[in-house]
Amino acid sequence: MEKIFENLVKDAKHILIISHVNPDGDTLGSMCAMYSAILTQYKKKSEMLVPSAIPGIYNFLPNIEKVKILSEFDKSREYDLVITVDVAALDRILEAQILFDKAKHTVNFDHHQTNINFGEVNFVEPHACSCGEVVFKIFEKLGWQINKDTADALYTAILTDTGGFRFENTNPASLEIASKLVAIGVVPKEIYNNCYESKTKSVVMFQNYAVANAHFSEDEKIAYSVILRKDIEKFGVKDSATDGIAETLRSIISTQISFVIKEIDSKTCKVSMRSKKEDVSKICEVFGGGGHKYAAGCTIKLPIKEAVKKLLQEINHEKN
Repeated sequence: MEKIFENLVKDAKHILIISHVNPDGDTLGSMCAMYSAILTQYKKKSEMLVPSAIPGIYNFLPNIEKVKILSEFDKSREYDLVITVDVAALDRILEAQILFDKAKHTVNFDHHQTNINFGEVNFVEPHACSCGEVVFKIFEKLGWQINKDTADALYTAILTDTGGFRFENTNPASLEIASKLVAIGVVPKEIYNNCYESKTKSVVMFQNYAVANAHFSEDEKIAYSVILRKDIEKFGVKDSATDGIAETLRSIISTQISFVIKEIDSKTCKVSMRSKKEDVSKICEVFGGGGHKYAAGCTIKLPIKEAVKKLLQEINHEKN
């Protein structure tokens, strides 16, 4: 399978790499690593596409300035090869699916247990800590050169999806790969500072507000924060400012399940859910979402008050 992928890259004249919507460190790191590795190995420049805005904290990633946003992209283009990274389902790339469907060949790199292997070629490892881990293993098996740019991007992917090597998905493989990347030249402190210690004052104040106004139920076993559009506008932050709030709520000793529900418009909400023991991917699948056992998400097509009610009902149903 690895050789099939390599041959597709060799033969392709036009390559496109696509991340998921609301991009995080794993999808962006994996994308930039793929771009860098193909450029280094075959002197081929790929194109990179994200369905929505890139959080500013990832502006340090190598070649991130070459990424294009879906709204400014020519969707009439046809590619020899389209590669998706960290995309659990095709609806996570929004209208970029047009480009995926028209491509001569497609490759799917991912680690979500809900991925249905939608590519022509699939590298999906649900037990991997991150898509970055999956990508690294393929590069290593093929003997591709991993330079400093590729290493920085891969380390970012692994670091962020393991929560700084703190989450349950941290495993021997992820630590071994991180060690190899550091040996190549990655400076852990620099990557960590960029990912976790580069927040603006407004983001910090917004997140503190969201945590301070959290709700609790079931004897504080469930903790959640409701984010309205007016809250985001009040603090002048981007939607990505909600990242990390669910993890903070989960850190409360009594909490078993935490979630952040964010109002997109009057009839649509996005949910980010975390847990310590429960399989929250099953809860999110009810609403058309999915993810991992302890970290999942979904979109609910309801006004936010109704969405919160439905979500709590489903959590209690799953727990019982």
